[in-house]
Amino acid sequence: MTTLAVAAISARMLAESASEDGFGVVALDLFGDADTRQASEEWIRIGESKSLRIDGALLLSALEALARQGRVTGWIAGPGFEGRPDLLKSGASLLPLIGTQADAMRRVREPLSFFGFLDTQGIAHPAFRTDAPEDPAGWLIKDAHGCGGAHIRRAVAEGGAAPSEPLSVHHYFQREVQGSPMSATFIANASDASVLGFNQLIVRPMAGCPFVFCGAVGPVPVSVEVGSRITAAVRALARAFSLRGLGSLDFMLDGDEFNVLEVNPRPSLSMGLYSRLRRLAAFPGMVAAHVDACLQGELPEWPPQPEKAPVQGSEIVYARRPVWLDESAAKRLATRMDCHDLPIAPLQFEAGEPLCSVSASGSSAEEVRAMLRRRREAVQMSLETSG
Repeated sequence: MTTLAVAAISARMLAESASEDGFGVVALDLFGDADTRQASEEWIRIGESKSLRIDGALLLSALEALARQGRVTGWIAGPGFEGRPDLLKSGASLLPLIGTQADAMRRVREPLSFFGFLDTQGIAHPAFRTDAPEDPAGWLIKDAHGCGGAHIRRAVAEGGAAPSEPLSVHHYFQREVQGSPMSATFIANASDASVLGFNQLIVRPMAGCPFVFCGAVGPVPVSVEVGSRITAAVRALARAFSLRGLGSLDFMLDGDEFNVLEVNPRPSLSMGLYSRLRRLAAFPGMVAAHVDACLQGELPEWPPQPEKAPVQGSEIVYARRPVWLDESAAKRLATRMDCHDLPIAPLQFEAGEPLCSVSASGSSAEEVRAMLRRRREAVQMSLETSG
């Protein structure tokens, strides 16, 4: 049996997907949740959960140890490596990286490179600039090294005040545009890509951050024209930036018009929305397809919107106020079939920290979003009153 290491801020979804596809799994993440450990032969901590940042030294130490043991074929990098190409490169020198390589990650996450390429291809995107606009109204400040949306803020905050935090060299300004936040989940082989489907993103304000990513619902239908144009954009980006394996393209959709925001050149939460569809199409599974694309250059034959495809949804549950999780509360949480990323008690959560995630399945995006909302609120209420 081939054994893979999967590394991310939270590696549960990658670990479960790899295990379902028949791989042995070593999980490297910050949380060590119960279901992550259950899907893995071994779990290794690579950072403190409250930091939401991978510790480079811990990651490299873990990869070096796995390389010495000789039982792991390679490693897959998930969320948490955006803007950290040097860490990817160092890790790849210790153990083969199965996915988009460091130099490609650097180029596709650099605003001038990314948006410059979109301009050459006539692909719509919001206006951007690296220096502050004279009139900041209507502009956003983004961190090219960030993920999850918590790094995005308005250049003019409520009340007309400008944000007080200093900007780094990897921050940039982008026009705020109308529309619904969406993504396209894809698999690439460095020269082409296959789009698996389109997703609605769940984004809401939290703890002073206006655009925190909370989850995704998909696959959802889009018009033939939009689907064709987004797919063409993904294929062009895969060729230009040598994207490999699972990834996602974020965009804003307003009717039949869209604006591309960014590429996440690594497996994202939306991959989990397609795991059940393997029974409806000749598809090897998410991680198996990722490995095949990266190592063999093979892309799955996958209809963008499979007939009779169930709509799936996944949402992160954040603490609304400080929560103390004792063993009895953790056991109750584990009995819920719709709960994932199960924390191991005892544990203290502060307001705004992720507690777990919930999932739902239905016949429409509206039905699934409503189910996710009810399940999220039920989990929050249960934990807030359990202490």
